[in-house]
Amino acid sequence: MTFNALQAYQEIWGALLDEEFQEALRRASTISQVRVEELLAERRELVELCREVAGIKRRSIDTLEELVERAYRSLEAVRAKPYLAGDAEEARRIIGGLVGSGKLVVMAKSMAAAEVGLRGYLESLGNEVWETDLGELLVQLEGSKPMHTTTPAVHMTRYKAIKLISEKLGVKLKGDSVEEAVKAVREFLRGKIVKADVGISGANALAADTGAIILVENESNIRLVTSTPPIHIALVPVDKIVPTLLDAVKVAIVQAAYTGLYPPTYISIIAGPSSTADIERVRVYGAQGPRELHVVLLDNGRLKALKDPLLKEQLRCIRCGRCQYECPVWVHTANKWGGPAYGGPMGLVWTAITVDPIEAGKLSYLCLGCGRCDASCPVEIPLSTILRHLKTMASRSS
Repeated sequence: MTFNALQAYQEIWGALLDEEFQEALRRASTISQVRVEELLAERRELVELCREVAGIKRRSIDTLEELVERAYRSLEAVRAKPYLAGDAEEARRIIGGLVGSGKLVVMAKSMAAAEVGLRGYLESLGNEVWETDLGELLVQLEGSKPMHTTTPAVHMTRYKAIKLISEKLGVKLKGDSVEEAVKAVREFLRGKIVKADVGISGANALAADTGAIILVENESNIRLVTSTPPIHIALVPVDKIVPTLLDAVKVAIVQAAYTGLYPPTYISIIAGPSSTADIERVRVYGAQGPRELHVVLLDNGRLKALKDPLLKEQLRCIRCGRCQYECPVWVHTANKWGGPAYGGPMGLVWTAITVDPIEAGKLSYLCLGCGRCDASCPVEIPLSTILRHLKTMASRSS
């Protein structure tokens, strides 16, 4: 995937002049900061747990190549079908081959899917594809990209969101009721989910010892997407792999807490396709849930990043997006400042790993070096130091 920093600067300038965009970001960033601070002050055990997760992620990245091999074998053992995609193109090709054309596909929110441009690719093959996370659906209707890792439509006011739902989905909404809008989307998406041929998800974590995928959410769309269609495809970046199932659950809890969602409404553990052995203990795959589970392990620059002592640190990221809300630049630019998919402090580094470190470095010059991203990261990634590293790389290339 190509990316040009100059074009990103032009988009940033446009975002700064967009009053509605700025108002939505101000409101969302303030609410998020207060919510997380209050939660962590009240639940000190979460702060201790995040220190434990920091250690889990550090050990996982130190043995990542071994964990990938273990996860592959464990997935096979639970009757999932694993694949290793070296880059975005290979990931698209694998998933496109599994889906085919003329299918109805429903997707759970996945930044990895945005990273590889999956939805657009599947649509180009002649499939009908719908995002089922409300924020991602709004982004799809707008024809843009996610503006935050966990809250994709953070840049939209309720008026913009309701207008999109009304115009793009053909739903008649009265006034500015958020409740009415959510109800309309629920009814629309339920009609798609129950008829879908394929459900696609990401993962918050994957346990190498069991091949279990962990997914955390509050909308319940992920549970529907991963359990209703006959085929479930999970796109899982290799940095999401941790040694054990307990480790994976801990990662999901911390990720949820640092987005302000605690306790998580839903945590799903998926280890293989659905099955039953209720008749003479004969195991049959394909009961009430999917009869097939395909797991695409995505590299896309991550294993190469292991060789860079600073970029390697980013592989510990749990995608909570806390650094974005704390960044004084991001709160005015959202993910316009970052790359094709990711944005903000963490996003720039993910762009360096998955797309181009030089172009990411050119955008890193907007970083103020205040260190708020470092202080807010639950797994203690030295983001400001990595961004200085990217600036140096960019300056030496010119």
